[in-house]
Amino acid sequence: MTSRRDVLRAGVALSAALAAPSLAGRAAAADAVFAPSPGDWRQFTLTTTIAPKRPAGSAGPIQAWVPLPSIEEAAWIRPGDARWTTNAASATIERDAAYGAAMLHLAWADDEASPTAEVISSAALRDRAVALAAPGPAQPLAEAERQLYLRPTALIPTDGIVRETADRITAGADGDLAKARAIYEWVVLNTFRDAAVRGCGLGDIASMLHTGYLGGKCADLNALYVGLARASGLPARDVYGLRVAPSRFGYKSLGANSPTVTKAQHCRAEVHLAGFGWVPVDPADVRKVALEEPPGKLALDDAKVAAARGGLFGAWEGNWIAYNDAHDVALPGSAGPALGFLMYPQAEVAGVRLDCLDAETFAYNLEAAEITA
Repeated sequence: MTSRRDVLRAGVALSAALAAPSLAGRAAAADAVFAPSPGDWRQFTLTTTIAPKRPAGSAGPIQAWVPLPSIEEAAWIRPGDARWTTNAASATIERDAAYGAAMLHLAWADDEASPTAEVISSAALRDRAVALAAPGPAQPLAEAERQLYLRPTALIPTDGIVRETADRITAGADGDLAKARAIYEWVVLNTFRDAAVRGCGLGDIASMLHTGYLGGKCADLNALYVGLARASGLPARDVYGLRVAPSRFGYKSLGANSPTVTKAQHCRAEVHLAGFGWVPVDPADVRKVALEEPPGKLALDDAKVAAARGGLFGAWEGNWIAYNDAHDVALPGSAGPALGFLMYPQAEVAGVRLDCLDAETFAYNLEAAEITA
C-alpha cells in the first residue's frame, strides 16, 4: 500500500521526472495510435429499460430517476430529445438547480405491482481535441460559472490535504497549462485502477489522500484530478456519462464492446484554461488501459499505455455520451440523501433507495445503438 508520506514526497519531485519520459517509452508509443480529432458526427440512441423491484415484504410508493444527456457543447456533443413509455402515474423531466443535470422522474401508483418504463434518449457525438501548442481566442468563463467549477463539493474538498498536495505538485509550474499537465501526470503516476471497487467508485478524494491508498476507478481518479485542479485555482469538472461504442483506435478497454451498456458508465474530466477553454483530460482511462488492455497489467511505458497517456491530455474519443457534470444532486421528490453524482438510474421503494450498482436486482438495462441511415 502506498503511504501518505510517499504520496506527498512524490509530488515534490514529479515535475522533473515527468518532463522526460523514457526514450524506450517514446519509441514504443510510435507503434500505437490514440489520436482523437474532430471529424464526422455520429448519432446514437440509448434505451434504458427500468422495472424497479419491491424488496420482499415492502410496500409503499415507488419512484425512479433516469439520467438524460444534458451536456451540450457545439464542438463535441449535441443531446437530442427523450421519449418514453411507462405505466407510471407521472413522468416528468426535472433538472438539478445548480448544474442543470436532466433526469426523467417517474412515480408509480402505490398499488402498481409491476412498475416499468422504457426511456429512449439520443445524442450526436464526435471526437474532440484541443490544440495546446499556443493559446487562442477561447471564450472565458462567466464569473458565476467559474466559481461553480472552483467550489468544493461534499466529496471533493479543496482545502487541507487536497490543497497541500496540489501545492506540492504544481510548485515551479509556469502558468496554468503547466499546472494542469503536472496534475494530470501526477495522477497517472501515483494512482492505480482497483478492479475490486464497485461501480465507478465514490470519489472521496480526501480519504484517498489521508490514507495514501490511491486505488479506485474513474469517479475516484478523475475526481482527484478535479479536486487538485480546483485547489490550484483552475476551474475543473467531472463529466458523468456512458460508453456507447467500441474505440476506433483498437483499445478494448476504452470502448463499449457490446450493444448492452448497462455497466459501461464512465466519467471524464475537464479543466478550463485561459486561451484554450475546456480541455479534456482522463488520467483514469490511462490507468484503465494499463490494467485491462490485453494482455493486461501493462507498464506505463508500454506502447498502448504511452499513446493513451499522451492523447488523453487534451483529447477524447466520441464513443461516449455525457449525461451531466453535477455534484451533490438532490433527487426531486425524495427525502433521501443527495447523490455525490448522477450517473446510474436511481429508484426508491417506500422511501428506501435501491442499490443502483446491482442492475439485475434493481432492475434496469441499457442498450446503445448507432444510427447510420
